[in-house]
Amino acid sequence: MFNDLVLLRDSDLKSLIDGLEARRVTLPTNSLQISRLISTGLVDRVVDAINSQHSLGFKSEHLVATLELIRADRNHRKSREVELELVTSGPEAAGITNRETAVVVREMFAHARESVLVVGYAVFQGQQVFEALANRMESNPDLDVRFFLNIARPDRDRNKSDILVSRFIQRFKSKKWPSGCCLPEIYFDPRSVADDAPVRSSLHAKCVVVDREQVFVSSANFTEAGQQRNIEVGLRIEQHALAEKLTMHFERMRDAGLFQRDC
Repeated sequence: MFNDLVLLRDSDLKSLIDGLEARRVTLPTNSLQISRLISTGLVDRVVDAINSQHSLGFKSEHLVATLELIRADRNHRKSREVELELVTSGPEAAGITNRETAVVVREMFAHARESVLVVGYAVFQGQQVFEALANRMESNPDLDVRFFLNIARPDRDRNKSDILVSRFIQRFKSKKWPSGCCLPEIYFDPRSVADDAPVRSSLHAKCVVVDREQVFVSSANFTEAGQQRNIEVGLRIEQHALAEKLTMHFERMRDAGLFQRDC
């Protein structure tokens, strides 16, 4: 019989709870009382469900508690629902319209309120790609923006690691970030430029997290080609739990000394 109560719409569920609490529903109840509170399609089934529980000893307060549990479970399920959006770059397939990578990234940056985490993407033409983010940082000085980027050591390069890092940061400032704008915090994995070849690694993860609520994962690098011309596929995922966990993953690695800050 509880299954019939679960079928109620949110508004009907609330009306039924209010009716029981206000004593507008007496036990055992009838169709006239219930029809004043909920949609007509389920009236008889709800009456049978309520009277069945009343026959087992349920009082009004017990029914209210049961209905509140149904509401709480429903709200919990809604809070865990994931909003997914397919995001693509390149030519569109006939009959299918997906959101473009450049548009989605720009919107996420432009509407950031508290924090932005960018991980691992190769960056070229960054002055255009990051314009919306740099503008947002100017208008919101409290915006926490952190980049975890890969600094690659070219084959057969014998320069010391600190030289490679310094060159990377200078290129980022002069060519990959809008001129004259505040810079984000930049972190890197020191193993990627290690002088000792056997310990080298690559930061190959690619994701963006905004406000610990939205996650963007894509094959598209932060280049004009990757954002607009190449055939790329990504997902924008809106779920707090996932965004929080991903953010904490990199924060914990940073706090453990696995990443170093250079800017």
